[in-house]
Amino acid sequence: MLKPLLAGAIAGLAMMGVANADQAPPGGDYQEVSQLVALPDFIPGLGTLYVQPATLPAGPFLAYDRDNRLVSSIYMIPTKDIEAQKALDDLAVGTQTVVDVDMYYNAGHPGVEEPHYHVVLWHVPEGEAKLE
Repeated sequence: MLKPLLAGAIAGLAMMGVANADQAPPGGDYQEVSQLVALPDFIPGLGTLYVQPATLPAGPFLAYDRDNRLVSSIYMIPTKDIEAQKALDDLAVGTQTVVDVDMYYNAGHPGVEEPHYHVVLWHVPEGEAKLE
């Protein structure tokens, strides 16, 4: 039941526009997540995250690697919204190419405390991102 909902959400994400933000900081209304909640400046495996606070909890969170290069856009979708079959309309996405998509469960963390899924749109092959 979740597969069709998530596949539709991912396809919808890829069609929306957001500011071009290839290098950190992205500017505009984006703020560094570590300045908003108790998370480190750089999270191994994710990078340095920026988000527009008005878009929480879904995001997108823009993730930058050690070279300040945009490597992924991450959406944090609460499991309760998926289970309720809530529509996720008009989520923004950049103009960057998406080379791969990952989706995995997270039990919660500062900023998005409730259980949720990370939907990661990779803009570079994951193995090329400097995320350690």
